[in-house]
Amino acid sequence: MKVLITPRSLTRGGHPSLAKLEAAGYELVFTTPGAFPSEDELIEKLPGCVGYLAGVEQISAKVLDSAGDLKAISRNGTGVDSVDVEAAQRNGVQVLRAAGANARGVAELTFGHILAAVRSIPFSDAAMKDQRWERRKGIELVGRTLGLVGCGMIGRQVAQFALAFDMKVIASDPFADTSFQPSDKFSFGSIEDVITASDIISLHCPAQSDGKALIDAPVIQRMQDGVYIINTARASLLDDKAILAGLESGKIGGVVVDAFDPEPPTGWSLANNEKVISSPHIGGFTSESIDRAVSVAVDNLLEALS
Repeated sequence: MKVLITPRSLTRGGHPSLAKLEAAGYELVFTTPGAFPSEDELIEKLPGCVGYLAGVEQISAKVLDSAGDLKAISRNGTGVDSVDVEAAQRNGVQVLRAAGANARGVAELTFGHILAAVRSIPFSDAAMKDQRWERRKGIELVGRTLGLVGCGMIGRQVAQFALAFDMKVIASDPFADTSFQPSDKFSFGSIEDVITASDIISLHCPAQSDGKALIDAPVIQRMQDGVYIINTARASLLDDKAILAGLESGKIGGVVVDAFDPEPPTGWSLANNEKVISSPHIGGFTSESIDRAVSVAVDNLLEALS
């Protein structure tokens, strides 16, 4: 009757929704407060746990094979690509998602980053704090085309924000909800349409099944000159070397990254580039998103264990 809790926001400060688990008779087991749990720590603490409320840490086959009592993993977010789902199935472990819980937070961060990128806001702020009066000329968004790779709950909200700024939006999604037609300035298209027609490309899709980058050198060459690339999805979607080369040549005007692998990164070349705006995976790190995600994750876990 133990449940392992690993999300850093929960191991550091807890959450009222966790009381539901305790009221149902479960003992809560926490990993190191505020820290990203290692594979060794998971292997140490998972045995004896029937439930696992998980963050974004990698949950490997080795971890799952060590957890003989585990019945369910409940993510406090949408993605499950950090979980070895095949190993989970082999061990009879359900994998549950808090679908859409952090969509608003990620969408708002995405558009905040778009504005910051096209107007070089972080650069200007850093220069002023260093008592340097330096300016970079920006662009306005009106009439520009935003391309969305993925148009689920996050992508649709980003599209609405862009339309409010009088942008055009083209979205690619293999499971597109074609009933979503918020404006005559919005359209669905192929991923090639998004790559070739967009001034700004924002990624809102899972990692590719083969683990390869979606945005690599050949893809970048087909983009418009000066394109901005926004990645608040998964680190593996970008080929870092190709991105850095594109920034160096001027083909890419700017890049935003909110997801790294590992986290924190062991190589900082992308985050340290002056044309890159980076943030430490804060897309869903809002009070509201955390409340929704934890509540849904706890309810999913209780239902699965009952």
